[in-house]
Amino acid sequence: MIKIKKAIIPMAGLGTRFMPLSKILPKENFPLLDKPLFHYVVKEAIDSGVSEIIFIISPKDKFILDYFKDQPELEKFLKERKRETLLKEIKDLSQLFKNVSFKYVLQKKPLGDGQAVLLAKDLINKEPAAVLFVDDIILASSPCLSQLSQIFKTCNFPVIGLKRMPKEKISSYGTVKVERITSRLYKIKKIVEKPKITEAPSDLAIVGRYILTPEVFEYLKKAKPSEKKEIILVEVLDKMLEDGKVIYGYEFKGEWLECGDKEKWIKSFLYLASKDKRYKNLFR
Repeated sequence: MIKIKKAIIPMAGLGTRFMPLSKILPKENFPLLDKPLFHYVVKEAIDSGVSEIIFIISPKDKFILDYFKDQPELEKFLKERKRETLLKEIKDLSQLFKNVSFKYVLQKKPLGDGQAVLLAKDLINKEPAAVLFVDDIILASSPCLSQLSQIFKTCNFPVIGLKRMPKEKISSYGTVKVERITSRLYKIKKIVEKPKITEAPSDLAIVGRYILTPEVFEYLKKAKPSEKKEIILVEVLDKMLEDGKVIYGYEFKGEWLECGDKEKWIKSFLYLASKDKRYKNLFR
């Protein structure tokens, strides 16, 4: 039973859907309530047993690692000012990250999410690894990645997170043709990117949670860039399916908060505000 100990978090996109704000602030640093987007994804990985996190970042975003470092001067300042509540938040943050190692790889040009994942190949060292995208925040009693890991332990094949979507929205997502195994587990037959509603193979959309095996990295290495000169992860996975490789999909339990564009990000922000005990009265 192989445990997933490493996670790749691609964060080097240009965030064009969020301009002009993304001209000065990387999308992954946008707040969702009082924490940056990437915090939620990192916490999910840690809560799922991951002990090494690999960020794929652009050269200008190295400061992200400062978020995970201890800041003695700040703690001293808060202590002197008797800001006990804030001091506790800072210390709790340090505790959360204390047993995790953080590494990063630079992606000098945004050449697709597949190329971003491939850049972590040498650090993965022929182990299975998780991939989490910060556009997708998942609220669940059992972390989404942990749910996928349980499936991986029994099959040792790649696993993709899936969510059932209304028929009228399915054309906005990568969609899968599947063979049902259990109520939530599927064997994926084909991946169709943003199909027409009438041509969608199912109502199961791909969410930004993956567990990949070393074989996937070999396919990524051989992949030909698209017309936009990008290597797209789901296209590579579909090529594996065409070659007869086995990939599973799991319809995870939990709420999917999308943050891939301005409207979805604002909706997710307001939804969390309406649920959070600290802010819900203010929100109303």
